[in-house]
Amino acid sequence: MRFKSLLAVSGLLAAVAAFIAGPVFGQAKMPVQTSVCANCHETQNATVALTQHGARNDASGSMCMACHGSADDHLKDPLKNKMASKFGKGVPAAQKDAVCMTCHAGNRHLGFWDSGKHAQNEVSCSNCHNIHGKPGAPVVAPFTTSFRPNEADMCGACHQQVRAATLKPSHHPIIENKIKCSDCHNPHGAITPVMLKAETVNQQCYSCHADKRGPYIFAHPAVEENCLSCHNPHGSVYSKLLNEKTPNLCQDCHDWSRHPGTVYGGAGAFTCQPGDTSAACAGKEGQPNASASTRLVARNCLNCHNAIHGSNAPGNRGKFFIR
Repeated sequence: MRFKSLLAVSGLLAAVAAFIAGPVFGQAKMPVQTSVCANCHETQNATVALTQHGARNDASGSMCMACHGSADDHLKDPLKNKMASKFGKGVPAAQKDAVCMTCHAGNRHLGFWDSGKHAQNEVSCSNCHNIHGKPGAPVVAPFTTSFRPNEADMCGACHQQVRAATLKPSHHPIIENKIKCSDCHNPHGAITPVMLKAETVNQQCYSCHADKRGPYIFAHPAVEENCLSCHNPHGSVYSKLLNEKTPNLCQDCHDWSRHPGTVYGGAGAFTCQPGDTSAACAGKEGQPNASASTRLVARNCLNCHNAIHGSNAPGNRGKFFIR
């Protein structure tokens, strides 16, 4: 009886092993669709075969010819009848885009392509998209688990000033690939400033920072007007992506009313400035200033006015955004 049980268990294990070793789990490779173009252009066919374009190809190379044109004469005599280059360096951007638009014109993301900054500045689809890819084994990109490059690296190839800002200490997690450029911008065209997805800068910021949306009983006019009045969305050397360090940032607008009423200028610096004839600095240019102002030491407007984006508190607490 025990012998029969062992035989049954052995048979079951053999069946499971055969099932695992079968093509169900990918042991047998799926045949890659080849076309007549692959006879000569093997590398180009291999790099496009597993993409959406290559998956729709057939033996006659219909997808190849959809982009590169008819190859009937080329197949008869490849050396004599060479294919016309539709994506060469001298081809206008509009002509390159027309090839892609034969299939992708109905994509809703391309509705404003012609009015977008990229199309107006002769940037074509092939400047950002590589249909065939690069030959050889894929290289894992930094900060990601994909062989696709970070979107920020692609955009930063042209927008180098923005790329430099994203590398500053205070930045949105763009280089870490947690936020993409296309989360805020539509690279395929938009009628908004800088091709934003939302109608305004503030509405774009509110898509993530909903707690700053309000409405508030006491609103900060600078916040309502434009978030960029105080923040640089790509990156800054100051905390919280500020354009300047507080309290200097606040004094760009509040330079006359209430306290402190005077700008934090060089007269109150920690070292004696040129032309300072005060008793503490007479003849001591560049030396420590005995009467230096302490306004910049461990002081900040936000120490008291912490509800800087707006407040619903009653009375003066809300009116002046204080604690």
